[in-house]
Amino acid sequence: MPASHFLELVEPNLAQLPFYADALERGWSPDNVRDVSKEQLEAIRSHPAAFIEGLLQQGGIITLPDGSEVPKLPCRRRWIWDGEFVGNISLRWQPGVDALPEHVLGHIGYAVVPWKRRRGFATRALGLMLDEAREVGLSRVEITTDTDNMPSRRVIEANDGRLIREFVNARHGPNPKSLYLIDLDRQ
Repeated sequence: MPASHFLELVEPNLAQLPFYADALERGWSPDNVRDVSKEQLEAIRSHPAAFIEGLLQQGGIITLPDGSEVPKLPCRRRWIWDGEFVGNISLRWQPGVDALPEHVLGHIGYAVVPWKRRRGFATRALGLMLDEAREVGLSRVEITTDTDNMPSRRVIEANDGRLIREFVNARHGPNPKSLYLIDLDRQ
């Protein structure tokens, strides 16, 4: 079934948690920087409700790849669903402004399980998340991907993303990144 026929973004929940856990067991990680599959599986097995609560928690502190700790921004985390688990996508923002702190590489991040890639799911999910970005008052979003990640670049460009610049952010490692901008007022 093409992604355009049925795809939705759902808030993480206990009913669909087994599908998420299955993806983790198959080696998928929702984190594009480091593999968190084993630690998430342990958390799910020990206390599933607390795991879901942690995914949805607002506020708190997060640890960046360089080990530094920063306040967590407001966030909407969604699971991409086509009748089965497809991946996850999240939106982070600062209330009242489009700008992000320097340590945040973009408003939206996503990851699709390998067995569901190349079917248009990420492109459609990003389009749906752009609607949620409008809901929280954003007029534009920034999205960053590794410069050599051509599939992700195509996803962003299919949603009217335009390349702004390439850069390296030492807090996130030595690999070059591509920064895209999507103007939500023009869509």
